[in-house]
Amino acid sequence: METSAQQEQQPAAAKIRNLPWVEKYRPQTLNDLISHQDILSTIQKFISEDRLPHLLLYGPPGTGKTSTILACAKQLYKDKEFGSMVLELNASDDRGIDIVRGPILSFASTRTIFKKGFKLVILDEADAMTQDAQNALRRVIEKFTENTRFCLICNYLSKIIPALQSRCTRFRFGPLTPELMVPRLEHVVGEEKVDLSEDGMKALVTLSSGDMRRALNILQSTNMAFGKVTEETVYTCTGHPLKSDIANILDWMLNQDFTTAYRNIMELKTLKGLALHDILTEIHLFVHRGNSLSSLVEMGEEASGVKGGREGT
Repeated sequence: METSAQQEQQPAAAKIRNLPWVEKYRPQTLNDLISHQDILSTIQKFISEDRLPHLLLYGPPGTGKTSTILACAKQLYKDKEFGSMVLELNASDDRGIDIVRGPILSFASTRTIFKKGFKLVILDEADAMTQDAQNALRRVIEKFTENTRFCLICNYLSKIIPALQSRCTRFRFGPLTPELMVPRLEHVVGEEKVDLSEDGMKALVTLSSGDMRRALNILQSTNMAFGKVTEETVYTCTGHPLKSDIANILDWMLNQDFTTAYRNIMELKTLKGLALHDILTEIHLFVHRGNSLSSLVEMGEEASGVKGGREGT
């Protein structure tokens, strides 16, 4: 017979197994994080010297901002203290002043008898807050600095009022490089036993553009949908145009009249559910990489089989 401890472990294991990979493989400590080591070492020094300031973490999505502050919180507080010492909110859920006057003010203005030191308020997507709400938050930060530390997380620094910026130590999280992303993705692939090809890995890194969250979501979605992660399945799963699609489009644009080219492009766009923005982005990237006009012609000819026909004449 199974012991009660074993019975309790089974639901917990099932819960972890069913988590989205973004959460399942979220770094739990500062040492688990793979990028921005200069920022992490600075924050680690703040924590070790017990002088953590208010923080403003900004940069593109999926670059480790939320994971960093959650890892800090887990280092500062034990599991049983976490609920009473940490308030995590998403400002996009309630953008107005009520979120400041309600849960934030209530949490920041009270002290806990179970733990000495400061509380921590984590405010994600702070750039979604209205200007009135940000001004109200500034006053709360000023009033309760002794009791509470605030960490604001945003994508766009310009949407945070200067008065808030000046009260925080700012850290910019840039997009992750392929050299940092690939080992982490390989770790997840190994743990989940994913059938991943080399061109599939390149497609993941290319389409995620330095966003680890997006890379993991694409990896999980593609694996569940196709059972194999290749360049073709990744592009198909995301609704992104394949290289062969771009080659065909370039061939039509260069070798056919406007009416025929337009009709063919719209038919392809409708058939595959492609976004015009993605098509234009791919064409722009091809040109931006330094490919010449002759390369475009050659690419289009290869896609349509014209090149082989010409060589035979």
